[in-house]
Amino acid sequence: MNSNSAQRRTGRAAAGWGFLCLAFLLSACTAAGDSRGPATAPTNRAAPSTGASTDGPACTPSVEALPALPAGYRLVGMDVAVPDARVMSVHDSGEPDPAARLFAKWGLVVRAGRVADLRVAPGWADRARIGWGGTPSATVQVHACPPEDGSAQWVAFVGGTWVAQAACVPLIVTSNGQTDHVTLGIGTPCDNTQTP
Repeated sequence: MNSNSAQRRTGRAAAGWGFLCLAFLLSACTAAGDSRGPATAPTNRAAPSTGASTDGPACTPSVEALPALPAGYRLVGMDVAVPDARVMSVHDSGEPDPAARLFAKWGLVVRAGRVADLRVAPGWADRARIGWGGTPSATVQVHACPPEDGSAQWVAFVGGTWVAQAACVPLIVTSNGQTDHVTLGIGTPCDNTQTP
């Protein structure tokens, strides 16, 4: 076996372990049996890191700072990453909002030091909600403050997508002046030949 082949296998194994660690951390951030994640925003929000502007938005509470984009994630634009799973499983959310009947838990990953605005596409406000560190909403702003030591390139957040019923949910992501679109299979796969 040549050294290049061994290095590629080692790199894939390390990336796989990184994704598993992220998935474990994201699943461990809520109480057992509660698949919805936090229902309200924490009252003690993380303070901006050293060097972050105190006039900007408060840092969104995160679960992990990452040196690289985890395996199993795809970029949306330059600063936001979402799972590349074809379908994300859903569970009954227990939410009274009919647009939030089912919940798919997934971690949002944002480039350290960036602010990302996410919203469900027009026409979907009565069918889908999103949230990371707060209540389910049609629009969310996530501020990924850089860690104190400045070593991490990405920051992970716990949350996900709520839907009235399983659907291919279109999201609009804006960060660093760039707007991008992404669809997520929430309880059902997206048919790439049709626009939701």
